[in-house]
Amino acid sequence: MSSEKPLVYLILGAAGSGRREIVADLIDGGLAAGSAGQQSALALLPADEQAGEADARLGPVARWAWTDGRIESPDLAGATHVFLFTDGRRNPVDQVEAFQAWLAASGGELARILCVIHCGLVAQHKELLAWYDACVHFADVVLLNRREGVPNKWMSDFQGRYAAQFLPCLFELVKAGRVENPALILEPQARRMAHVFDEEPNWEVTGAGGEEADGEEITAQPEEDPYLQRREGGRRVKEIPDVAKYLA
Repeated sequence: MSSEKPLVYLILGAAGSGRREIVADLIDGGLAAGSAGQQSALALLPADEQAGEADARLGPVARWAWTDGRIESPDLAGATHVFLFTDGRRNPVDQVEAFQAWLAASGGELARILCVIHCGLVAQHKELLAWYDACVHFADVVLLNRREGVPNKWMSDFQGRYAAQFLPCLFELVKAGRVENPALILEPQARRMAHVFDEEPNWEVTGAGGEEADGEEITAQPEEDPYLQRREGGRRVKEIPDVAKYLA
C-alpha cells in the first residue's frame, strides 16, 4: 500500500446495523496516534442518512451523495484513512460498482471492505440472506452485530453457511459495538472472494485446448463478477431483495 494515498475502507451493511459505533471503535483502537505516524480519519456518510450519537466519535465527518448512479464526495485531502459508508437502504451491488469509479477518481487506495451483519434483522427475515450473500461476496471482513435475542443455533448455522463455501474473508463477533482486535480488522490485506478491485484481473478462458480442439478458437477476457453481470435490458443476472422494505 502506498503511504501517499489515503487508505479507503468501504463499509457495507443495512441501515441500523450499528456500523458507525463499530467504525468509531476501530478508529479509536486501531489507528495509531502520535507525531510522525499521526493518523487522520475521515468518515463519509450517505447524504440521506440521519445523524447519530456515534457520529461525534468518528472524528471529521462529511457527506457523500448518490447522483445519477455515481458517488460524489468532498476532497479527501488531509485524510490518511477514509471510511465510506454505503447507503444502508440502497442496493449494495450498485454502490460497489459506483465505488470503483469513485475510488479511481478520488486518489484513494482500497484498504478493505467491511460488512456489518444485523443478525437480528436477517434472523427475522430469511429473505435477506440473498442480500447479505452479496455483501459477504465483496467483503474482506464480516462483523456479526446486533446479536441480542438471536438463538445460538441460528448464529452457528449462519456462519456455517459461509464456512461451507470456504470463503477467504474473516468473520468476527461484535460485542457492545466493539471488536476484539481493531488493528486486525483494519489491516489492509485483501481477503475477499470478489476480484473486481484486483490490480491484475482474473482471465476467463473459453474454448477447449489440446489436440481435441481441432481448430476451435480459444479466447480469453477479463472475468466479470457474477453480481455485476447484467442481462439485456440492464437488469442484474443475480438480483437481490430490496432491503429498504424490511427496515423501519
